[in-house]
Amino acid sequence: MARLRLDELALHLGARVVGDPAVEVCRIRALDEAGSLDLSFLHNSRYVEQARQSNAAAILVADPDLLPGRNLLVCDEPYLALARALELMVSRMAPGQGIHPSAVLAEGVELGEDVCIGPLAAVGPGCRIGDRTRIGSGCVLVGDVVVGEDCLLHPRVVVEDGCRIGDRCILQSGVVIGSDGFGYATVDGIHHKVPQVGIVVLEDDVELGANVCVDRATLGETRIGSGVKVDNLVQIAHNVVVGDGSILVSQSGISGSTKLGRYVVMGGQAGAAGHLSLGEGAQITAKTAVFKDVPPGGVVSGVPARPRNEWARSQAGVARLGMMRQQLKELERRLLKLESDDD
Repeated sequence: MARLRLDELALHLGARVVGDPAVEVCRIRALDEAGSLDLSFLHNSRYVEQARQSNAAAILVADPDLLPGRNLLVCDEPYLALARALELMVSRMAPGQGIHPSAVLAEGVELGEDVCIGPLAAVGPGCRIGDRTRIGSGCVLVGDVVVGEDCLLHPRVVVEDGCRIGDRCILQSGVVIGSDGFGYATVDGIHHKVPQVGIVVLEDDVELGANVCVDRATLGETRIGSGVKVDNLVQIAHNVVVGDGSILVSQSGISGSTKLGRYVVMGGQAGAAGHLSLGEGAQITAKTAVFKDVPPGGVVSGVPARPRNEWARSQAGVARLGMMRQQLKELERRLLKLESDDD
């Protein structure tokens, strides 16, 4: 396993060394697991004492005064430095060996340089795959799909006809891009399917977690903006637009034709009804159900969604209901006693 000196690592991370620059590390581990060849990190003040007790060879930290006498890599954003260190020192998926013999490529497929396609993957007619992109085993690109450069499609990703994926996108296992939108015309109790003939567009630097589903548009596009990060098990319906830099946490869902501005955050199991607008920087907290527009910068909670401060006050009132009930019973008892005394 290759080793890196702290001064070499500091150059890559934009950090400065406190302690011995010649100390070598070859792995990255958590504070409580780290040993004499490991780099660890401290980015939460709750773990200062654990960091002081850690056996790590060196620690990424923002404030060196927290860990006197230790070998440190000091930087303003230790968690970001950790991400860069992981990219540098850890390879989760080794570079591929070209096209696996069991992969099936249709006629007319265009491949960039250094593309890797894994076992049992299928690439349909008219697909184009950019330089250095890796397609995992069992993936299916149906037809006329465009995948940009430096992308990583983990095993069993499905990208349906005509969809577009930008550069440096990561699709975790089980992602489905371009499944039919949920569109039906109900007449006389019969649900008539409305053909879904649009596409999905993922812009650059998008990451979709395991088993995320992004439905194709009825007409036009379902669009995921650049830098969007989506956790596992998220549903994005037809004709939704997700603005740049937004974050959608696990099990959240967005109904058809809803538009999210830039840097919107939806917490776990939050949901938005269809044809709404969630303004730039809006925050939808966990388990919130949104049924009307949210203004830019708005923070909402609850079912139905309300401004978070208003919701918090109402929840505090609910928490006091038991005590208030007892107080009411005591007042009732005292009132009955007074009436009895008067009689």
